[in-house]
Amino acid sequence: MNFTLEDIEKYCKTYSLDDSDLLKELSQKTWETEEIPQMLCGTLVGGLLQMLIKISGAKRILEIGMFTGYSTLKMAEVLPEDGEIDSCELMEKHVKTATGWFEKSDVNHKIHVHQGPAIESLENFRACSFDMMFVDADKTGYPEYLKRGTTLLKPGGIAVFDNMLWSGTVLNPEDDDAKALRETAELIKNNDRFEPLLLPVRDGIMLYRKKN
Repeated sequence: MNFTLEDIEKYCKTYSLDDSDLLKELSQKTWETEEIPQMLCGTLVGGLLQMLIKISGAKRILEIGMFTGYSTLKMAEVLPEDGEIDSCELMEKHVKTATGWFEKSDVNHKIHVHQGPAIESLENFRACSFDMMFVDADKTGYPEYLKRGTTLLKPGGIAVFDNMLWSGTVLNPEDDDAKALRETAELIKNNDRFEPLLLPVRDGIMLYRKKN
């Protein structure tokens, strides 16, 4: 029998932890109203983020790229009561949409939104102040987000970069996005301070642990 990637992903979702009712509503609304709803990280990536937070005991998280707030809310739901997420988002309309969802949740107090270019927002954070970083923003910016974000991670901190396979185009990169993603993967792989792992989850998840 032949199975499609969609069949396999559906099977994985069936045997994974369900989203909360609010996240289901947020996801459905995003698919109904947004021009590019595929920017949503989705249940499997979101579930992985939650698992990493629980396993690592992360309390302070940096997010670069918020979109409609799914990943932000997904992570905030499993943070301890004194946990915090600083989320950077360029687009004002996404900030407005996401904050509307946050206000409906029980975890709004854990979320701090920074609207504007992420590179500028990152300048306002102290070095080695975050336990975990999730990057899902403009792909050409990934190399710089890697450089700046790494300085903000504590030793032992975990970084997660989404869309690192870019529908497979990174194997023979031709456009600027694919080239930037390939460059990011090489920078991570060749840094002795990182312990990297690239997984074919959805459109590719690259993780690394910062050793020191």
